[in-house]
Amino acid sequence: MKHTIPTYDLSDISEHHFLIKRMDKHYLHSENLLFDKGIHRDSHYIFTCMESGHVKMMVDFKIIESQDTSIFCMLPNQVHQGLLMKDVNGWFVAVKADWVPDTVRAVFEESLEEVKPIIIDKNWIEKINASAAMLEASFTEETFTSKEGLLIIQSLLNAFVGMFAFIYSRETASEASGENRSLQLARAFRIRVRENFKTTKSPSEYAELLNISRGYLTEVIREVTGKPAQYWIHQEIIIEAKRLLAFTHLTVKEIAYELGYNDHTYFSRLFSKLAGQPPSEFRDKNKNGK
Repeated sequence: MKHTIPTYDLSDISEHHFLIKRMDKHYLHSENLLFDKGIHRDSHYIFTCMESGHVKMMVDFKIIESQDTSIFCMLPNQVHQGLLMKDVNGWFVAVKADWVPDTVRAVFEESLEEVKPIIIDKNWIEKINASAAMLEASFTEETFTSKEGLLIIQSLLNAFVGMFAFIYSRETASEASGENRSLQLARAFRIRVRENFKTTKSPSEYAELLNISRGYLTEVIREVTGKPAQYWIHQEIIIEAKRLLAFTHLTVKEIAYELGYNDHTYFSRLFSKLAGQPPSEFRDKNKNGK
C-alpha cells in the first residue's frame, strides 16, 4: 500500500551532481528515464531539449505536450508521468538543485506563470546542441577528479541551463521589463510560499518573513498577479493535497496532518471550497496512482 509518492534522487542514477544523456531511439529503448518510473517526483531539475519527435506527459494533473524543436524544464517535486514518447531526438539533463545557479533557479521557481514547453528556432537548437555535446564529452571520471576539470564542467553546465533561463525569461520579458520593486517582491513571495506552505499559512507570516507589512504585501501581490496573497498560499496547499489524494493511500486525516492542519475537518472544508468538491470525491475521480 502506497503512503508516499515515489521521489527519485539523482544519486539513484548518477554518482555526480548531474547527468546528461543524448535522447534517441537506442537510448529510449535501453534506459528510459521517464516511462519506467510511472507516477513520481524527482528531487532534481530536468532540462530537456527536443530537436524532433512527440512527447506527452502529465505534470501535476495537467497534460504537457511538445512536438518538434522545443525546450522544457521540470522543477523538483513536481509529480509527473510519461504518457507518450515517439521518435524523440534531443538532450536530457538532470541537475541537483545546488548545482543550478541562483539566477537560473529564480527564473523557474519564482515565475508567476506555469512553466510550459517553449518552441525554439534552429539557431537556438544549434547553440544548445553545441553546449550539450561539449558537456557530454567532458563528463568523464578524469574531469571530475580535479578542480580544473570541475570548473570546466560547471562552466559548461551553467552555459547550458543559462540558455534555458534566457529563453524562458524572454518569454515573460513584457511582464518583467524594468523588474520594479513590486515584481521583485511578488517573486520573492512566491518562492517563500513554495518553501514554507506546510508550516506557514497566513499572509501576515509571509509579510514578516519579507520584512514588510501585511497591507503592503497584500496590495503588491494583488497589483502584480491580480490575485490576493492568500490565493497563492492556497494554490500550493491544494496542489499538494491533490497529489497526495490521487497518488497515495494516505487518509484525508493523514493528508491534513502532512500539510500542517491539526483539524482535518477544517482541511476538508477548505479543500472542498478551493477544489469545488470534497477530498473523497476528488480521490474517487483521480485514482490513477493507486
